[in-house]
Amino acid sequence: MQENWERQALNDLLQASLKEQRRKRRWGIFFKLLGFTYLFVVTMLIVGDFGEKKLESVSKGPHTAVVSMDGVIASNGEANIENVIEGLTNAFEDKNTRGVILSVNSPGGSPVEAGQLHDAMLRLKQKYPKTPLYAVVGDICASGCYYAAVGADKIYADKASIVGSIGVLMDGFGFTGTMDKLGVERRLLTAGKNKGFLDPFSPVSGEQKAKAQDMLDEIHQQFIDVVKNGRGKRLSNDPDLFTGLVWSGAKSVKLGLVDGLGSIGSVARDVIKAEDVIDFTPQPGYLDRFARRVGVTAAAHLGSQFRMSLQ
Repeated sequence: MQENWERQALNDLLQASLKEQRRKRRWGIFFKLLGFTYLFVVTMLIVGDFGEKKLESVSKGPHTAVVSMDGVIASNGEANIENVIEGLTNAFEDKNTRGVILSVNSPGGSPVEAGQLHDAMLRLKQKYPKTPLYAVVGDICASGCYYAAVGADKIYADKASIVGSIGVLMDGFGFTGTMDKLGVERRLLTAGKNKGFLDPFSPVSGEQKAKAQDMLDEIHQQFIDVVKNGRGKRLSNDPDLFTGLVWSGAKSVKLGLVDGLGSIGSVARDVIKAEDVIDFTPQPGYLDRFARRVGVTAAAHLGSQFRMSLQ
């Protein structure tokens, strides 16, 4: 009887010990999860939320709306055209907007993306004829950036800004000499004699080079036509205007590429007459930035063999 009692007491003690261990383990897991949740929330607050923030107008009175375009123009790139167009659309739709400024700081990029932004600017100007649209240049507005900027009513720049580069380029690499030295043979099979067009591991034929030049000349002429339509009689007759050269902001005024010298603040104050400046640039959230960065990396790998740009 005494032995059974001792066994039962030992068993109860063991069960209680196991329950206490389980309880401690559960609380430990809970506090670890709580800690991870806290760190996650803090991180999200620092880097941005999951979605896309749209900066709404916080002004109850007349204001100048600003939308920024910074970096290389490319799909899922630094200067994301979809975001820029969305910001411009929101800026024009705001009833308190007295004028819109597209703040640009870009060396150019995709001719397709630049053309889409230019067309969107013309569409918004036609839809909201009473709201002026100005482009204000930061450090640089070259090539595809200038292609888009000529869609504005007027362009302003700093005297030291870089403006121009009205041209098109196609670049890549050729490895035929390296392959010969290494004794590597290129085996390329195609259906269609031009399917291996400008393959970097094959010699460039005169026919393919001529076709590439024709395409570049065609797009260059499209660029020239857009600039002439946008700037009109303001352009000078300088023979170097469409050769791909760049000029300072001060020189660009004389050439008619830019209407005057100014900044966002001076244009808002002296031209639009609405000193209150509201930023309408959509700010991407954390996941958007991550996805865009992955997209840029993938695009860089895909475009490493063949690239054409207004840059």
